[in-house]
Amino acid sequence: MASITMEHIVKQYGDGFPAVNDVSLDIDDGEFVILVGPSGCGKSTLLRMIVGLEDITSGELRIGDKVVNDKAPRDRDLAMVFQNYALYPHLTVYENIAFPLKLQKGQYPAEEVDSRVRRAAHLLELEEHLDRKPANLSGGQRQRVAMGRAIVRQAQAFLFDEPLSNLDAKLRGQMRTEIARLQRNLGITTVYVTHDQTEAMTLGDRVAVMRRGILQQVASPRGLYEQPLNLFVAGFIGSPPMNFLTGQVHGDVLRLPIVDVPLDERLRAAVGDRELVIVGIRPDDFEDAEVLAEDKRAGGVTFDASVDVTEWLGEVLYAYVPYEIHESVRAKLDELDRELEGEGMRSQLVVALESMSRIRDGDTAELWIDPAKIHVFDPESGDNLTRDEQRAAELEEDAINQRRRALERARLRAERDGARQPA
Repeated sequence: MASITMEHIVKQYGDGFPAVNDVSLDIDDGEFVILVGPSGCGKSTLLRMIVGLEDITSGELRIGDKVVNDKAPRDRDLAMVFQNYALYPHLTVYENIAFPLKLQKGQYPAEEVDSRVRRAAHLLELEEHLDRKPANLSGGQRQRVAMGRAIVRQAQAFLFDEPLSNLDAKLRGQMRTEIARLQRNLGITTVYVTHDQTEAMTLGDRVAVMRRGILQQVASPRGLYEQPLNLFVAGFIGSPPMNFLTGQVHGDVLRLPIVDVPLDERLRAAVGDRELVIVGIRPDDFEDAEVLAEDKRAGGVTFDASVDVTEWLGEVLYAYVPYEIHESVRAKLDELDRELEGEGMRSQLVVALESMSRIRDGDTAELWIDPAKIHVFDPESGDNLTRDEQRAAELEEDAINQRRRALERARLRAERDGARQPA
């Protein structure tokens, strides 16, 4: 295992377009880092530069303490799992997993090859499929075979390039769990590329958000969600995404299309002398005012909203409330919507409520919001004006401690399992 260090990495093609532009990122030994962003943001190109499938235009890439810019992929000791599995259809599962070892002719004795293959098959619950061909496996089983082929190499790091995008939703959920468990058990440095921010939020120790080849923010999933650096990160992270509204300053009030919010000390400091800002509110920061306790209700702002459509999903009720975007920020929000691969549909507030809420289509609902949960963004730069650096640092420290505890638990579990193995 090894750390991966990128310093001012640039990938520029012949037409001068920088697919990756000045990316610096330190990935610790044993850390699970996700590269995420919309299509064309440069995340897969960056991964291919790490493994050696793309040349680095400028900058320095180190694996452990060795600079590997000019090393061939086979000399970097990395294991890559591709989106399309890249299995050999004429070989059995056993032979596919063993293939990387047999490529090194004579380097590994047959007993070691067999031991490594069977250990990987045990980790991935493939033991009863070893004699089958890939055509007779499910998509999830094929992906596990591809992962097994990476495991037997005992490489310094795993690299995943959108490995779950060919699976249906149920299998993706199952495989996310398998990959997270495997990475914890092995304690191996892992870099994982996805455009699915749900994968990013559930898998990674840290998530690196990219936009147009530029690294926007690197933080724990909770850090990204609670303390985004800018409008792009705030809009990309979260499902459903953050609601963006126009905020007009009128004296001591921040006037939104849905409600007037009193400017407390925090919001006043964020707004400064601006007359217009973009306000961000997470869907799950709204509540149905009718079911709130009186003391909590008094600590926030209530307003009436004309609900257009509701969706009841069992564990949550989504309510959609149309509103008008101020023309002065429409172009900015339309640009963000295009970058986030939105459909440019009508502007509507998405509200996530308790599943027991009685709000239904066509109702005028009384909703509640805590002003402390509101984010304020500069309409020109997109910077988050309400970001709390101290809170952000606390979230990252907590994430580091959680990772240490998880790795220690995995180590103890591996020791117990080893002690149970027959001599």
